[in-house]
Amino acid sequence: MKNLNIQAIALAVSLAFSAGAMAEGISKADYQTAKEKIGADYKAAKTNCGTLAGNANDICKAEAKGQEKVALANLEVDYKPTLANRYDARVAKADADYGVAKEKCDDLAGNAKDVCVKEAKAAETTAKADAKAQMKTADANKTASKESAEARSEAAKQGAEARQDAAVDKNDAGYAVAKEKCDAYSGAAKDGCLDKAKVSFKK
Repeated sequence: MKNLNIQAIALAVSLAFSAGAMAEGISKADYQTAKEKIGADYKAAKTNCGTLAGNANDICKAEAKGQEKVALANLEVDYKPTLANRYDARVAKADADYGVAKEKCDDLAGNAKDVCVKEAKAAETTAKADAKAQMKTADANKTASKESAEARSEAAKQGAEARQDAAVDKNDAGYAVAKEKCDAYSGAAKDGCLDKAKVSFKK
């Protein structure tokens, strides 16, 4: 596992240098060069995963693939720093984290594994909901900055609605985790657990 962590850190540093450290608005030539390096780094990381066995190998490959996707998404932001690309980069990070977390859950069994998967999914849902809210708010503010006070008021309203939608998504994800944890009980104890979850998440 220590070897796995060292490999993951080395890859993260390499990919961060490839994409994240570059200035916005890079040239097409620099973009192509960085893209090729990210691909090469991914292949090298995947090859290193071959020294591991079992679930450690699966986790290593998920980390390598996830970091490649995040690096490519960040590179798109460096090349074309649009709101859409920034959103895609946040989603790529959420997907990558979820993929690794889900693989790590395979080290568990029974309800502990089920809860682990639900928690991983909840974290992904939360990250994506926040990314969506940020994009909608930024987009509304960008439009409003060019318009009247009425438009700015509408932008504030859209931002509030986006944050409310995100809160609903995160609440639903949290409720799913709480329900899954209740499966560790039975009978009246399980019923009590479910009732408590409903109250906590206002269901």
